[in-house]
Amino acid sequence: MADSSSSLPPLCEKISYKNYFLRVVDLTILGFLFSLLLYRILLMNQNNSVWVVAFLCESFFSFIWLLITSIKWSPASYKSYPERLDERVHDLPSVDMFVTTADPVREPPILVANTLLSLLAVNYPANKLACYVSDDGCSPLTYFSLKEASKFAKIWVPFCKKYNIKVRAPFRYFLNPPAATESSEFSKDWEITKREYEKLSRRVEDATGDSHWLDAEDDFEDFSNTKPNDHSTIVKVVWENKGGVGVENEVPHFVYISREKRPNYLHHYKAGAMNFLVRVSGLMTNAPYMLNVDCDMYANEADVVRQAMCIFLQKSMNSNHCAFVQFPQEFYDSNADELTVLQSYLGRGIAGIQGPTYAGSGCFHTRRVMYGLSIDDLEDDGSLSSLATRKYLAEENLAREFGNSNEMVTSVVEALQRKPNPQNTLANSLEAAQEVGHCHFEYQTSWGKTVIRFKLYHSRLLI
Repeated sequence: MADSSSSLPPLCEKISYKNYFLRVVDLTILGFLFSLLLYRILLMNQNNSVWVVAFLCESFFSFIWLLITSIKWSPASYKSYPERLDERVHDLPSVDMFVTTADPVREPPILVANTLLSLLAVNYPANKLACYVSDDGCSPLTYFSLKEASKFAKIWVPFCKKYNIKVRAPFRYFLNPPAATESSEFSKDWEITKREYEKLSRRVEDATGDSHWLDAEDDFEDFSNTKPNDHSTIVKVVWENKGGVGVENEVPHFVYISREKRPNYLHHYKAGAMNFLVRVSGLMTNAPYMLNVDCDMYANEADVVRQAMCIFLQKSMNSNHCAFVQFPQEFYDSNADELTVLQSYLGRGIAGIQGPTYAGSGCFHTRRVMYGLSIDDLEDDGSLSSLATRKYLAEENLAREFGNSNEMVTSVVEALQRKPNPQNTLANSLEAAQEVGHCHFEYQTSWGKTVIRFKLYHSRLLI
């Protein structure tokens, strides 16, 4: 519950930029382009077809420049104040974090493990977080790596929170030695933690070189006789947080999932994986907010969840509800992948108009919106309107929309009514999670249509 008193400082604010110099430059270029088009038109009859082709190309470029200029006209960004969150919000909302991977060859397991570790170690109450990793390749090697990473997390998470480490992906953090000014206690803990991470890396590397011994482990029995595109559903609770409220050094829930795949059924790539992640998390923890991250990315800011909650909660206090919060993507191999123009210029421009577009990763979603709700379905206090209640909570519609699973329907109703009821023991939901992972579960339902419908479109572009 958040304190909405108007006398208190805001959790976030929108900062608008008025760069008149850039506006003049953009308008000048636009004027030159229009004058060139006018020149082409006036002399059109005196020239051949090449002149016409040049005119068409320049017209298209001028149109694109006009669109870009209009987008960049009123740039804006959001500044959050996560240090104010604990004072304003008495009970922080829960967040389910999703990581998707599909191929242990193209997406090395140690890379996926680092993504997982960076999320498990964020500055947020551990009992309010749950991390779900979807492995579409159904790889025992990926599962082994993540299981080993969960053991290392019991060392890594307390270390990060004790010393307020900023970059919480070990493979990046340990590239640089500690500063000479650090205390002896820190240096000792740093050496111990680094040695443990090196042991983790060696174990994963050894398993990558020879994974046959994994078949002998009882925990890997579910992976026997499986193929990446032909296997049953696997759901494993790797680590369950039982520390309770206020235990800072605890590790959040961690669940490994791999949905059923059969050769004769469409699986829709990342879109289908996201659908399954939403269903399983709804059955187990049913957090009102969800974060999805690609397996080759990591959280480079420890307060990333708090920053997102600042925006969500401030918007809800102002009755201006927010559907999702998209974080920009930054790359340490900047020459190859840097998206400076897209994010710093066009991204800020779009934020100034209404808000950013979904980039496929690094995005916090509202679960109710993913279930089909729109802003028109909500009252000022965020509750469902009477019309939306009849539309979404009618018993005859729920099974048709969300599938023939009583547990799934119950979790959807609780999410729509903002009455999350997470399982006291995650294992209680394993049977229902297996059911919603069947490859035929989505047929004749609204999954991928009105329920998280834009996932399918974006996954086709990004994968």
